[in-house]
Amino acid sequence: MGAYLFVHFKEKRTPDGEQVYFGVSRDGFHWDAVNDGNPVLWSYEGDKGVRDFTITRTGEGKFVILATDLSLAYGMPYQYGNSWEKVSRNGSKCLVMWQSDDLIHWGNQRMLRLGDENFGCLWAPDIIFDKEAGDYIVHWSSSHSRNNFGPKGIFYSRTKDFEAFSEPRLLYSKEDGGPVIDSAMYEEDGVYYCFLKSEGDPAHVILVKSDHATGPFTRVKDFDQYMEELEPGKYEAPTAFVTADGRWCLMLDFYGCGAKGQGYVPFLADSLKSGAFVRSDASFSFPYGFKHGTVLSITDEEYDRLKDFHKSPDWR
Repeated sequence: MGAYLFVHFKEKRTPDGEQVYFGVSRDGFHWDAVNDGNPVLWSYEGDKGVRDFTITRTGEGKFVILATDLSLAYGMPYQYGNSWEKVSRNGSKCLVMWQSDDLIHWGNQRMLRLGDENFGCLWAPDIIFDKEAGDYIVHWSSSHSRNNFGPKGIFYSRTKDFEAFSEPRLLYSKEDGGPVIDSAMYEEDGVYYCFLKSEGDPAHVILVKSDHATGPFTRVKDFDQYMEELEPGKYEAPTAFVTADGRWCLMLDFYGCGAKGQGYVPFLADSLKSGAFVRSDASFSFPYGFKHGTVLSITDEEYDRLKDFHKSPDWR
């Protein structure tokens, strides 16, 4: 039958919110918290907070979590003076990584320094396997010296083993130079589709596609009409997965209200190619507000293991 795992953080301005949380579901719509709604992993390195998760299952059967190294609870008021501009320019040049064989026991936190002095903060990583090259592409959003640390673009690095990584290269930037963040890429019938948050003109999530995982990309115009129905500048952090009946579910993180009302909203389409994602709130539930993450298909055995998982707060 199969099930789903959602790796995410909580919308809380306290240190426990910006940590690793798990939710599980049998159908992808009705979710339960793992570990009684407490963090599964804590960040003890870097900024001591993690956000914007992605998770993948490698060909060798290992699980890899990557995250933004950033804490609004710790760093925003003290290290960055409550300035998003300072975070963007001076934030961490590292991504945070954990690996596991079973989703329960995780190795030590690793700090992957993929950026150099030419990069601002590395945000919102995502992972996709490149079938052509036979390796993994890690991509993220960042400001860069190429445009004097102005509007953000999407950059990528290649790896075969999550040990060695290639030098970063530009994956995508808008032709008009406007900022894009929160890339999430998927393959369907040999075509690579990438959801992105456009921060202006238009101020909503867009969809681009290519025959190759590193582009060049073109816009999927049919997708725009469904996003234009939403209030601009209120949705971000796209993540998508295939439902049990073969449809695609696109989850968008709604942040256009107070913290209690924030969280993911589902949209359904028959295919990525169609771009026809229709909002489907009525069939969705989650036990609390949850933020920027990724959904992974898991087995029934993995689901049962996670449902039974409990750990004490002081166990790393």
